[in-house]
Amino acid sequence: MRRFALIVAVVAGALGPATPASAHGGDAPDATAYRTTVTGITAAEKGLRVRAVEAGARLELSNKTGHTVEILGYSGEPYLEVRPDGTYENTSSPATYENQTLSGDTAVPATADPTAPPTWRRASTSTTVRWHDQRTHWLTTGLPPAAQADPGRTHRLRDWSVPLREGVRTFEIRGTLDWVPPPTAWLWWLGAALLAATVTAAGLRATRPIAAIALIAGTITISYASAKSFAIPVLAVGLLTVAAGLRPRPFLLALAGAGLTVFAGLNEAGVFRQAVVPVPGPAWWARAAVLVALGAGVGLLSTGALRLRKMSAAAAIVDA
Repeated sequence: MRRFALIVAVVAGALGPATPASAHGGDAPDATAYRTTVTGITAAEKGLRVRAVEAGARLELSNKTGHTVEILGYSGEPYLEVRPDGTYENTSSPATYENQTLSGDTAVPATADPTAPPTWRRASTSTTVRWHDQRTHWLTTGLPPAAQADPGRTHRLRDWSVPLREGVRTFEIRGTLDWVPPPTAWLWWLGAALLAATVTAAGLRATRPIAAIALIAGTITISYASAKSFAIPVLAVGLLTVAAGLRPRPFLLALAGAGLTVFAGLNEAGVFRQAVVPVPGPAWWARAAVLVALGAGVGLLSTGALRLRKMSAAAAIVDA
């Protein structure tokens, strides 16, 4: 288990650095049909960076300029301030409450008034902040009219902007919102099923192949979890699967396979149904990682369960 302990230490070290401040809850979708893209900042400045994260569910602003940058709310009021010593939110701004969820359905207290003087509350010591912003989302229920009329191609829904302020100077983040047609989901499910059958067949023949498969699947799952801002359940089953590869005991294989199937496979299967995935990089990579988790997970679970059954039958014969 020394090698597994080393892996845990490495992952713990990666988790150690300060993470971005989350001004509001991170209810990011598994995947979505809406692609939010940041195209730029009207007054680009060294040390100021903005990007869309979590499949476009939130914007992330990193302020390394050494001075304060304000993010303005829906009425032009101060909403967030990213200062050299951390991130602050204005509790008088209605956006502080409206942006608590992706759908924007949080009740706004009567005390919130965009015309009132700001009341600042420290949200984090980080100079990087993530927040939901309704200006970048499609909030209407149902498909956009353009997608209903022609669901086979991508449609530009709108250009959007989020105003910023630095002292007396105002500028803005600019971007686009598109609807993107879904991938061919059944091909990915078929790939997962074929991989599950292959892994099960390999596991029944020899131990070395199944150990290698567990190591590969666990490593891919850890990589996917890291790209998804260290999704803890996915990361945990990735580590467990690596441990099963290092010590391929039947019970551990079955346990790792079950964890992979549920947490890194079925729970993440939205990437098969929607075009925009919650991790950076090409969408096919996220789908491939989930395919591996599903296929290898079912294969490891089957292998472990069949080996346990075989051991139980052998023990029963000896006792007889």
